[in-house]
Amino acid sequence: MSARARYRTAPEPMKGMPPGIPYIVANEAAERYSFYGMRAILVIFMTKFLMNAQGELDVMTDEQAKAWFHGFVAAVYTFPMVGAIISDAFLGKYRTIMALSIVYCLGHLTLAVDDTRMGLAIGLGLIAIGSGGIKPCVSAHVGDQFGQTNAHLLTKVFGWFYFAINVGALASILFAEPLLHRFGPSVAFGVPGVLMAAATLVFWSGRHQFAHIPPDRKGLKREVFGNDNEGLRTLGRLLVIYLFIAMFWALFDQQGSAWVLQAERMDRHFILDWDPSQVQWLNPALVLLFIPLFNRVIYPTFDRFWPLSPLRKISLGLFLTVPAFLLPAWLEARLDAGQSVNIAWQFGAYVLMTAAEILVSITALEFSYTQAPKRMKSLVMGTFFSGVALGNLFASAVNFFIQNPDGTSKLDGPGYYLFFAGAMALTALLFVPFAIRFKERTYIQDEVAVEALP
Repeated sequence: MSARARYRTAPEPMKGMPPGIPYIVANEAAERYSFYGMRAILVIFMTKFLMNAQGELDVMTDEQAKAWFHGFVAAVYTFPMVGAIISDAFLGKYRTIMALSIVYCLGHLTLAVDDTRMGLAIGLGLIAIGSGGIKPCVSAHVGDQFGQTNAHLLTKVFGWFYFAINVGALASILFAEPLLHRFGPSVAFGVPGVLMAAATLVFWSGRHQFAHIPPDRKGLKREVFGNDNEGLRTLGRLLVIYLFIAMFWALFDQQGSAWVLQAERMDRHFILDWDPSQVQWLNPALVLLFIPLFNRVIYPTFDRFWPLSPLRKISLGLFLTVPAFLLPAWLEARLDAGQSVNIAWQFGAYVLMTAAEILVSITALEFSYTQAPKRMKSLVMGTFFSGVALGNLFASAVNFFIQNPDGTSKLDGPGYYLFFAGAMALTALLFVPFAIRFKERTYIQDEVAVEALP
């Protein structure tokens, strides 16, 4: 190996975990802290702390804040397609991740120094480009470390990957809103920025441990349009799945908007006093508990009498999302009737939604990688994340159109939750016949013992 940085261009044949995995997992934990730490307080910031250019409060209504929130999340999950094309056709995954991570850091910096709507728009825009752009690259980069010899470990490593996501999310949610109330937006948004810078440094440190699959424009074009358009057909089949899953994301991401606003109206003393956004800690905490529970108990139990294929898991998750929104509808009805409702009642909704997330999100993440042709890994991952964007665009559009000129809502009270629960139930029913007919095909990267790339 020369003095210049030279990297392996394919995974080595090995039975154990690749050496680059700890760097990727640690990077993901820090990056997710930065993202969820910012996202957890976003609605609170927009409705309580937002200023104008004159330094005066200029806050948003609840519906405006929800529309902005889901519009931002939609943007985050739109840019994965851009990052995927840059990665697979031009820079490769590693260089794309490094370049866009710098953009990501600049977005956090903007939010920390400018608490106006202009600063909000610029900061969220940069974070959407950076966070969204690296998403398909990081997910695909994880899978690229494995060859045929250790491909059986992919399920385990994607579980670890998701575990790291939720470790970062859990820590950030617990501390984000207290930082906001005690030190203000500059510190509350600045801390996630520092964590993003740390994530970038950790990832850079592992550069010599990674397998760097080089970009290949011609190979990507052949993969998509060659072999009787097999790549294009594969992308089309997966896209239909992602369209169904989009409705799941329309409901799931309202943990950070509608559920936070509902929590503001509840009695938040349960053992201790909770800030409205802090209740979101239940989701990542439950994920950390549910991953081993599902892998070691629930899935093996089901497999004895009804083997759970990936699409069966997704189907169950879609149906489970329905009661996860019916419970908040019931709580909203009680609140509208003037009853005092303890925050502990909302915990049940988080349990149901997190179980649905295990079934849908983790499964779809691994399924997307294995079903993607070898030169289309980032592109397929980008398409998967586009489903998240579509779901949040739907939620944002609903919140935009239900606003009345006088500030009231056309879907007030429990009707708001019942609308989304109904849409989810219909989606789940329509998904079942499609899932039954879907034909799976697995693609894993080829192995090479030693190869270098300048």
